[in-house]
Amino acid sequence: MNLFSRLFKSRAEPKNSWLGSSYHFLFGSTNSGKMVNESTAMQTTAVYACVRILAETIASLPLHTYVNTETGKEKARGHPLYSLLYDSPNSEMTSFVFRETLMGHLLLWGNAYSQIIRDGRGKVIALYPLLPDKMEVKRNENSEIYYIYSADGQDHHLRNTDVLHISGLGFDGLIGYSPIAMAKNAIGMALATEEYGAKFFANGANPGGVLEHPGVVKDPKRVRDSWNQVYQGTSNAHRVAVLEEGMKFSPIGIPPEQAQFLETRKYQTEEICRIFRVPPHLVGDLERATFSNIEHQSISFVVHTIRPWLVRIEQSINKALFTDEERKKYFVSFVVDGLLRGDYESRMKGYSIGIQNGFMSPNDIRSLENMNPISDEDGGNIYMVNGNMLKLKDVGAYANLGGDETEEVLELDKERSG
Repeated sequence: MNLFSRLFKSRAEPKNSWLGSSYHFLFGSTNSGKMVNESTAMQTTAVYACVRILAETIASLPLHTYVNTETGKEKARGHPLYSLLYDSPNSEMTSFVFRETLMGHLLLWGNAYSQIIRDGRGKVIALYPLLPDKMEVKRNENSEIYYIYSADGQDHHLRNTDVLHISGLGFDGLIGYSPIAMAKNAIGMALATEEYGAKFFANGANPGGVLEHPGVVKDPKRVRDSWNQVYQGTSNAHRVAVLEEGMKFSPIGIPPEQAQFLETRKYQTEEICRIFRVPPHLVGDLERATFSNIEHQSISFVVHTIRPWLVRIEQSINKALFTDEERKKYFVSFVVDGLLRGDYESRMKGYSIGIQNGFMSPNDIRSLENMNPISDEDGGNIYMVNGNMLKLKDVGAYANLGGDETEEVLELDKERSG
């Protein structure tokens, strides 16, 4: 056995764990003292907004199955996967809900799994999402990947060909690591500031203080509880306090504006947006957004955030759902043209350039604008160029013609441009 074979045989199992805690290798306590996991993280508005934006955006994009042709590609409407991916992957879900669920798993756990249901001939007939926190990835003695799914108190063993596995960024190329776990301290800080603000207002929007008595208080607990019962809480804020026996209330603590409470919350929102690579204006932070840069930020969001996820999903689907022979002809692809469209005026100017330079026909444009095509008789599929344009070698050709020939060419040009 050569060196490569020995190394291949001894490869370690893929893991997404730390100290044996599956899928929670970094989940847990943070420097802020808050417990962060996939559930508590979603209680942060910025995390929830980022996950929802990415999941809904990708789920809303059309996903088509294509076949390669001699002239390019065309939709393979007759392939079984076309309706499965475009309309409904199973009897319980629409394509939107299915892809939204997988994307949510990817953003929270770093991995998305679906069970592939096949008929007796091996054709894919359904896809069902599986919970990532119940999945374990193993490698057998032949170095083949297999999956163990724990459900209903039982372990279900699934072959590699029975699972569509979409992995996020990872260290071994097989298992993705959770963005939530990797950035738990930033999310924990956001949770801590939210809790601080909630407790601040629960205490009547006033910092703690000291009740001073000129004499000796026999039962300080009774006095403190009596004070809190009357004046603590937002519903009791700004009530007039009545102090007896020369008592005096002296507030202590740091006001939130001095502790930069609001600034901290804003910064943590930006930090969470940075984790998911989402522009802040998409989660409602318009502080640095302007009418001139929002369109470019949105296009950058599609190119640098959405597109890598789409390529990751497309390649995983192509690898898992098509046979080796099918992959030579068929492939799946998202349609992102709608997300990259500019405003109406910019689109019309671009279409005009396309028509004048002959690389777009009226029906090409109508298709992009979701309009019905027009017939060939009406010029729907005709490609035209401006008649005033000449090849470089033909410039000055009129000077080499005789007088009569020149007149004929000029008259012909006038008719064409007329």
